[in-house]
Formats: sequence, structure tokens, C-alpha cells
Amino acid sequence: MLRPSPVPALLRRDGLRLTSPAAFAVPEEVPGDEHHDWLLTDSQRGNPATRLRAWTTGNAVRTLVHGRAYFERLVEVVQAAEPGDLLLFASWRGDPGQKLCDDGPTVSELLCDAALRGVVVKGLVWRSHLDRLEFSHEQNRTLAEGVNDHGGEVLLDQRVRPFGSHHQKFVVVRHRSRPADDVAFVGGLDLAYSRRDDADHHGDDQPQGFSHWYGDTPAWHDVQVEVRGPAVRDVEDVFRERWADRAPLSRLPWHALPDLARRLDRSAGRLPPQRPDPPAAGSVTVQMLRTYPNRTPGYPFAPEGERSAARGYAKAMRRARRLVYIEDQYLWSEPVARLFADALRREPGLHLVAVVPRYPDQEGRIAVAASRHGHAVALDRVREAGGDRVLVLDVENHAGRPVYVHSKVCVVDDVWATVGSDNFNRRSWTHDSELTAAVLDEARDEREPRDPAGLGDGARVFARDLRLTLLREHLDLADDAALLDPAEAVATIRRSAEALAAWHAGGRQGPRPPGRLRPHDPDGMARWRRLLVAPAYRTIADPDGRPPRMKVHRRH
Repeated sequence: MLRPSPVPALLRRDGLRLTSPAAFAVPEEVPGDEHHDWLLTDSQRGNPATRLRAWTTGNAVRTLVHGRAYFERLVEVVQAAEPGDLLLFASWRGDPGQKLCDDGPTVSELLCDAALRGVVVKGLVWRSHLDRLEFSHEQNRTLAEGVNDHGGEVLLDQRVRPFGSHHQKFVVVRHRSRPADDVAFVGGLDLAYSRRDDADHHGDDQPQGFSHWYGDTPAWHDVQVEVRGPAVRDVEDVFRERWADRAPLSRLPWHALPDLARRLDRSAGRLPPQRPDPPAAGSVTVQMLRTYPNRTPGYPFAPEGERSAARGYAKAMRRARRLVYIEDQYLWSEPVARLFADALRREPGLHLVAVVPRYPDQEGRIAVAASRHGHAVALDRVREAGGDRVLVLDVENHAGRPVYVHSKVCVVDDVWATVGSDNFNRRSWTHDSELTAAVLDEARDEREPRDPAGLGDGARVFARDLRLTLLREHLDLADDAALLDPAEAVATIRRSAEALAAWHAGGRQGPRPPGRLRPHDPDGMARWRRLLVAPAYRTIADPDGRPPRMKVHRRH
């Protein structure tokens, strides 16, 4: 099971009609800010306590689609690290026995071998809820113990709100004598079971326990990015800020006593001095977007939390004109849906294409009902605003098995793109810790249409390539001819999904049409069931981590 599934926000209920606070908003720029049409300025981040810069230029960003590609690249980078180099990682879940390549190493072997070679290995892994709640408490603790026994230092970090988690997933490798090789990996992939799948989507032969809909070896779709250049230091700063937090890793006695008995670290050791920025590596501007909740005691680097992820999407949506393409594990929070709905109402030529899982990741009547309730509310909101300009789809492999979509991707008009850990829900945008890379490539894509939105931004190489790469896989296309123009892309997606749905409806007679996307149609819920699950949805599945005054005044 994955972390608790989200469902909408502090909603008032009039029968079954839902109303909510205003959609996530962006403060206006203030004097002294460096203006940017797409990226948040320092003041718009809303967190003057952080050491993070507004953005950095001169980066190179490479997309790694699926766990197999990411894990193999990670092994290559870590095994090349030398004594005195620095390896930092943060993960929601860490399975020590997960193989990273067909013949290994495992996660534990990779990290332990690096530490034994003299690489400085430091990790922050969420402590996790109890295993009997189908989380990863034992796996995370075992990984920490193993790395610590081999000279590294991994902390189990429970400095979160009640029912919250540290959901950031990143790795940083900095080199003592090879700064041009410094690299960071950011995205949706944990170092965990089930993730090592590829474009064929047969699943990982080391599966994680999962809902029955996905079978014994769940097919898994995910995305990570490899970042080189000055932005690597920003990802490192995210780690250093959390590492330096002097609040107890956990204040619960049933955590402290087992830790003492097993001699697990309860406090952070010293990190090596930070090195200067890596040299410029490419044409890409990168902004690190985060979520931290309002917590007691407050994070020293975010005393009232940080909601730059939510604000980053809100700012980008101001400029959306033609096509917003998203992939998300949880598209089911009403305030987040309102962000898209407002844009769809404002721009009559705007389309929204969303790729989501066909079924929830959880078992159990309450969990499934809560997720379906929230998902239906969110989809109702965007479809009411956009009508047939909204396409919501799910994925299957060529054998017809559903693929679990775990990626968190957004591309707006082939200009601005994000890959990260945050989902499109209130939990990810206010309550858990998250890290997402917002990418704006300065290199223009000269293929027509050169400026899809007509605002003078032009199509950018990274954003367009990301969208096209994902859609080519989903539609079984060999080239981009039918995907470059937003309107033609939407029509191509619609035709493919409808053809596959008709083939299934007709009993799978004849050759299977190409493509893997089908129209997403979540099950409806009876009125009485919605009323029953709404409180659990609001308080546990999709909680609100904002400061109280922001809730009262409906500000984000």
C-alpha cells in the first residue's frame, strides 16, 4: 500500500453539493523581486526562512521514464563515486532487498558498498506508520540499520504532522574532485519494491503488497529526472535544511525505546562543508518547488510551512492557453480541481488531458470509498468546467492488465513542466513534505507549432519532449507527427482511447487496436455512502496542513 489516499478539502456540504475555499492563489510580486512570467519569485515562495534560491539557470535535465531506467542510471552514478564524495538521499520508502539491476546490487548493497569505499553516505527516510497498517516501518528501519552498520548514517525522520509523511524522493551525489559530474535525481520513484518496471509494463518481479486489481506483480508507470548544473546544489540544500532541524526525530516513546535498544541514530551527525555550485551544464532553468506543513514545533527552514508547489502550479496555470497534460497518482482533491476548472472556464480553447490509475492502490471498504468519493468530486469539477475539452484516461498494458500510474508530471503548453513527488491533492500541496522540479528550457523547439499558446513563449525542448515521450508510449506511436499540435494531439488521444474501449466492449474480437489509454470512468457512489466517507476523506485521506489563520481566511 502507498501513503493514505487523498480526498477533497475543508469543504462545506449543502446536501451533496460541495463548496470550497478559493483555488490556490499566488501572491503578487513585490519590489525587489526578479520578475518571471512562469516561475515563482522569492517573495511568492512565501518562505523567507529557506536558503533555497528562486531558480537557477544553466542546468541540464534528462527524463528517466520508469524505475528500470532510473535504477540502472543510479547504480552507474553511485558506483563511480570515490572516497570523499558525498551521497545524500531522501525517500518515503526504502526496501533494502530491492534489486536495482537484473543481477543486483540491491538498494542496501549499493549504499553499503559506497559507504565502505569511503563515500560519505547520509540518508533521511520517513519513519513510516506501523506495518500492520500496510506501510513500510520495518523495511525503512532495516535499511537504516544496514547502512549505518557499514559506516553511513541514515535517520528515520518522523518530524511530520499527525497522519503525515515525508514524501520527498531524491538522491544527490557531489564529487570532491569532479564537480562537473555532480548530479541530482528528483521525481516520484522511491528506492522500493514494485518500482523496477519498464515500458512493456510486465511489472517488477519483486512486488510490493498491493490492491488485488493489479495482480501479483503490479505494472508501474513512473518518472524521475536527472539534473546537472547549479540546481544540484538546491536539491542538496533541501536535504541540508532537513538534516539540520534540531527537533527530535520522533517524540513518541514507542519510537524512542526501540531505537535505543537497536542503537539507531537519534540525532544527526555533521555533514561535510558544502561545495560551490557545480558548473553550468545546459540551457535549462530549474526551480525547486516544495511542500512543508505548518507543524509544532515549526521547521526552522519553514516556520509556517511552505506551499511553493501549490503556488508554482497556480502561477503556471495563469498562462495556460492550449493544453495542460498531467499524469498523477491522485487527482482527487476539490480545491486542486478548481485550479484547473478556473483555467478551463477562463480559456475556451484550453484542453486538459489527465492520465490516472484505473483503480485505487488500497484495499478496504473505507479506503476505497474515500478515494472514489474524492476522485469523483474532483472529476465532476473539471468536467463541469471544460466539458469535452477534458480527457481523463487510465493505462493498461498490451495484455489488458491495468497499469498503476504513480508519476507526478505536468506540462503546460509545451513550455513549463514539472516532475516530482507531489500529487494533485491537498495533502501533497499543504500537509506532507514534497519536492518537485519545475523545468523551463531556454532552448526553443523549432517544430510547428513553434508557439502553441500564442504568447511569445515558444515551445521549449524539454517540456515538449517530455509530453511527446510519454504519449508515444501510451499510444504506441513511432513518431510525433500526430502529437505536436495540441488540438491534433487531443484528437489522436481521443480516437485511440475510444477505439480501445470499443474493442473491449465488443468482447475483444479481432486485432487489438494500438494504444494503451482508455477513457477513465470511476464507479459512482450512492448518496448515503458519500455522506459516510466524507469526514474520513477530509480529515485522514486528504488533510489540510496550512496554519489555522490561513484556513480561516481561506488563503494558501
